[in-house]
Amino acid sequence: MPEELKSLELDATDLALLDQLQADSSLTNQELAARVHLSPPTCLRRVKRLRDAGLIEREIAILSPELLARTLGQGLEAVVEVSLDRQGNEEQEAFERRVIEDDAVQQCYRVSPGPDFVLVVHARDMQDYLALAQRLFTSDANVRNVKAFFSVKRAKFRPRVGLPRK
Repeated sequence: MPEELKSLELDATDLALLDQLQADSSLTNQELAARVHLSPPTCLRRVKRLRDAGLIEREIAILSPELLARTLGQGLEAVVEVSLDRQGNEEQEAFERRVIEDDAVQQCYRVSPGPDFVLVVHARDMQDYLALAQRLFTSDANVRNVKAFFSVKRAKFRPRVGLPRK
């Protein structure tokens, strides 16, 4: 943990800034400052402090898979449970390294109890998913079991961290 994060105290304004940025990081500094009742220079300075402390890891654009599928062709999303045969730390780290390097893997979680990993993967179609399964699961002698759940509808997608109210 960075030294500045150990001593960083978050007040209600910091939490309001983080909350607004989670909702829409494309806000201009002036818009963000107005929403949290700060002057633009103070807002800029506080956001920089939050970034420097590592609380804001990065800013990304969230694309619409439904609209892209209409334009680019069908997409396939799956939640995949993976159980390893040997579950030592070294084996788990080796599997984790391999899957996080693959662009089709959007999210990777080590979980307990149950399977060892839960992955969220995107593929163009079933053939692309089968290639991914061969690449990541079948070719690894340490993968004991794979269970894939294919998404038929995304009812909610909200990548936010719950923040306390001060």
